[in-house]
Amino acid sequence: MVAARITVNGKEAPISPAAPHTTALDFLRERGLTGTKEGCAEGECGACSVLVARPGVNKPTDWVAVNACLIPAAALDGQEVITSEGLATVGEPGEPATLHPVQQEMAVRGGSQCGYCTPGFVCSMASEYYRPNRCAHAEPDHSTDSADSADAEHGPNGFDLHALSGNLCRCTGYRPIRDAAFAVGTPTDGDPLAQRREQSPPAPVATEYVQDGSAFLRTNSLPETLQLLRERPDAVVVAGSTDFGVEVNIRSRRADCVVGIDRLAELRELRVESDSIVIGAALTLTEIERRLDGDVPLLAELFPQFASRLIRNSATLGGNLGTGSPIGDSPPVLLALEASVVLADADGEREVPLADYFTGYRQSVRRPGELIRAVRIPLPLSPVVAFHKIAKRRFDDISSVAAAFALDIEDGIVRKARIGLGGVAATPIRSLATEAVLEGKPWVAETVEAAARELRGEGTPMSDHRASSLYRSAMLGQSLLKLYAQTTEAVSS
Repeated sequence: MVAARITVNGKEAPISPAAPHTTALDFLRERGLTGTKEGCAEGECGACSVLVARPGVNKPTDWVAVNACLIPAAALDGQEVITSEGLATVGEPGEPATLHPVQQEMAVRGGSQCGYCTPGFVCSMASEYYRPNRCAHAEPDHSTDSADSADAEHGPNGFDLHALSGNLCRCTGYRPIRDAAFAVGTPTDGDPLAQRREQSPPAPVATEYVQDGSAFLRTNSLPETLQLLRERPDAVVVAGSTDFGVEVNIRSRRADCVVGIDRLAELRELRVESDSIVIGAALTLTEIERRLDGDVPLLAELFPQFASRLIRNSATLGGNLGTGSPIGDSPPVLLALEASVVLADADGEREVPLADYFTGYRQSVRRPGELIRAVRIPLPLSPVVAFHKIAKRRFDDISSVAAAFALDIEDGIVRKARIGLGGVAATPIRSLATEAVLEGKPWVAETVEAAARELRGEGTPMSDHRASSLYRSAMLGQSLLKLYAQTTEAVSS
């Protein structure tokens, strides 16, 4: 087996002698690439952002910004990484480097003061700079609140400010950073990173990286991985490492064996069938969002509220379900969509409705050696949907309460209602009692108010530092009243 190595700024770098738990951040800094910074070590500040060449949605390769503080360096075996230092063009000996267009705009528009966060901002901005389908937008009309005015979070150059939602700055202020983002042009024909998008990304490689008794392993196929998990039931399975990376950094968790599944082709399919949509468990949320392109409206409402773009570039549905967290953002949505999970082990596969998947706090029916291979969403989809996330910040925050709704309303009657809830019990739950109150009833204020009263009593919400149990219950009822108000406005407009 070829020794594990990463191509960093165009040059191969062996991963050895780093320990298997060493993050990409520490790996890069130990090699003198100190533009990559550690701020939070949890994937919330973006100071560690770097670019990775990944399979593209609209081109063969996308330059994807990720949190280097969360990803094990060994997980990047065989892949290409660009840091903030690698964006500039090096001139002849004795001549200064030429700044990348993103770096240049940040410099001339005052987008940096202390500079600690700047390299991370630059890498996240560069990822958006190279997004293939970025196109010009009309200038926002700040003189009106009309829905017809342009989205103020998109620049005239098509730059989506949500690309920076995972980057924090304590001292510069965001206005000059936004100005820099909205001033960048499009890549030139001779831009080497733009040209790189036209070629295939690095092919997945099998990895057997062992140091001091600990191992990071990646196989070439799903059957090999399932056999490995049968032999190593103690192994920790990771895809984007957005949860496990926090455990490593904050809680000093060390695993004897980590198995990477993020590049397995069998887990990266997205198929639209006659009666369902099948989403591979290792597709990142960004990949799912861009491939579906709004075809599942409830998921389209979820994605912008799920953490930050940096996290969504690595996080997966399989990982979000696999952790079993009662406050994960995707379970309420998938419950409302009546999704099921396809579980696979060395003996075969089985499909379990998501409503039957969770058995207790961070517990599920998934057996040792089993993987979530895919999520299946049945068709047709309910036309009236909403995802309401109640949190202390609009973006990049953990929910206090989450409620997802999917309703079929025909001739003013609720023919079918599915409601998924998060943050109000030890597991994500279906709101069965409220669904029963709604189904077969007219979609009118009296029905909705009765259902809202029922919804306030669902689950067993607790009080903690995010919200009180009374607040959580109140927000459940309010979320249904909000949905009714939204649908009434849509019908009358």
